[in-house]
Amino acid sequence: MTIRIISRSNELFQDRQEAGRLLASELRQFTSDNTVAIGIPRGGVIVAYEIARELKVEFDIVLAHKLRSPGHAELAIGSVTEHGKTFLNKVLVRGLSVSDDYIEEEKRRQLVEIKRRANSIRRVKPKVPLTGKTVILTDDGVATGATVQAAIWSVRLENPARLIVALPVGPKETIANLSLDVDEVVCLRAPEDFAAVGQFYLRYTPIDDDAILKIMGQQSR
Repeated sequence: MTIRIISRSNELFQDRQEAGRLLASELRQFTSDNTVAIGIPRGGVIVAYEIARELKVEFDIVLAHKLRSPGHAELAIGSVTEHGKTFLNKVLVRGLSVSDDYIEEEKRRQLVEIKRRANSIRRVKPKVPLTGKTVILTDDGVATGATVQAAIWSVRLENPARLIVALPVGPKETIANLSLDVDEVVCLRAPEDFAAVGQFYLRYTPIDDDAILKIMGQQSR
C-alpha cells in the first residue's frame, strides 16, 4: 500500500470540477485502455468524470451502499453492490454481535435505493466491468471514510488488477485507514483543521439524480 498526500494546505477548491482536474494531474501514469475512473454518488461522480476526461480513460459510477451497524449509521459493517453481492467485515460483525436477521434486513433496505438509482442510470450507461482493470475510485472528499470504505469493498469483489483511491481532501487518519485495503491512496490535501468536506470548496452545491444522469449521458456519447 502507498499513501501520497500532496499537501497539508487548507486552500479551497473552486468546485468539484477543479478538484477532479487537479487529481488527474497527479494520476498521469494511469492513462492506459485498462483504466477506469469510478465515482461515488453524488459528488464523486463529477470528480470521476473530470479524471476520466483528462486521462482519456473509461468512466463509471459505483452503486454500492454501506451496511450500517445497529445504532451507528456512520459505522459500516460491510457493503452491498448493485448486483446484490455482499461484503461483510466479519471482525466487526462478531465484535458488535450483529445478527443475521439484522444484516439481511439492512441489505434489503440498501438494495431498494441502489435499484432505484440503477434503473435509471444503467439505461443511460451500462456498467463497465472492473475485473482485471486498474480502478481509480474517487469522491469529492472523505470525512469518516465509511462510504468510501463500502465502495472499496464492493470494487474488490470484482477483482480489479489494481485499486487506487483518489481524493481531493480528507483527514490524515481516515486516509491512513483507507490505505489498508487498496494499492494506493492519493489525496491532494490533508489539512490539520479538517471538520467537513464542504468547508474546502468555494462552490459545494447539492447534486440531484438528474444531474448525475446528465453526466452519464454526456460520457456515453
